[in-house]
Amino acid sequence: MSILVVGATGFLGAEICRRLADKGTPPRALVRETSDPARVEALRRELGAEIIVGELRDRESLDSACAGVDVVFSTATSIIREGEISAVDGEGQLNLVDAARGAGVTRFLYVSFEELGTGAPLEHAKRAVEERLRASGIRYTILRAGLFHETWLTPATGFDAANGTVNVYGSGEAELSWISLSDVATAAVNSLEEPETENAIVPIAGERLSYTDVVAAFEDVTGRSMAVQHVPAEALAAQRDASSDEREQSFAGLMLGVAAGSPPGDGVTWLRRLGVEHPHTVRDVAALVK
Repeated sequence: MSILVVGATGFLGAEICRRLADKGTPPRALVRETSDPARVEALRRELGAEIIVGELRDRESLDSACAGVDVVFSTATSIIREGEISAVDGEGQLNLVDAARGAGVTRFLYVSFEELGTGAPLEHAKRAVEERLRASGIRYTILRAGLFHETWLTPATGFDAANGTVNVYGSGEAELSWISLSDVATAAVNSLEEPETENAIVPIAGERLSYTDVVAAFEDVTGRSMAVQHVPAEALAAQRDASSDEREQSFAGLMLGVAAGSPPGDGVTWLRRLGVEHPHTVRDVAALVK
């Protein structure tokens, strides 16, 4: 089986490549010209990945990358780079779906996120790609993951546990799905062996906790109090609507969605069904705080 991983130099993409290699199927890894050379070399040397250079905005490179491929995994996002959401997460991912269909790819696994009602460019892009994939005729699996520990429990989103400060969006009482990138990678690869993930939208979560619960867990594990600052939903909506930058709009919109909470579902059950019996927890993250 030939497998292409798009987003292979990112943490999640690299973890998927590692799990595939561990299962005896080193993947083909799509990397950009500007990708970190050390990450590219690690994919090649440590995991035996076949390296192919291209990017989501270059349809011709995607056609080449998909040629002879049976399965595509896509984890790529431009949320960490300014001004590229429509071009990469939107049109670029749509290009990838079309290239996969043209190349005769039989299975496509797309990592998305749960519906948060953000009204932001990133969520609009994700849903458009999901719709294109569902209409493509390719057997698809759409993984709708909860909030990543590696994003939402870091200073980048206002959660600075090391310094004891945290921004809580809204009241902090709304329940949210939480998950680690490592567990997403495991679930993604194991999805290939679970027939019921074919042509399905699959929620995955390690646990369901409110922000208030998360803060309490950190305080309990670290033995330190955290200074909480609440950010009103109205302020987030105003920030999203006033900005002309897609990245700012998306972050503000995501925070607004977090304030409202994520939809209930069977994400915790699905994660265990996909082979993650002991998910990483918020308390595990708290235990790493120094």
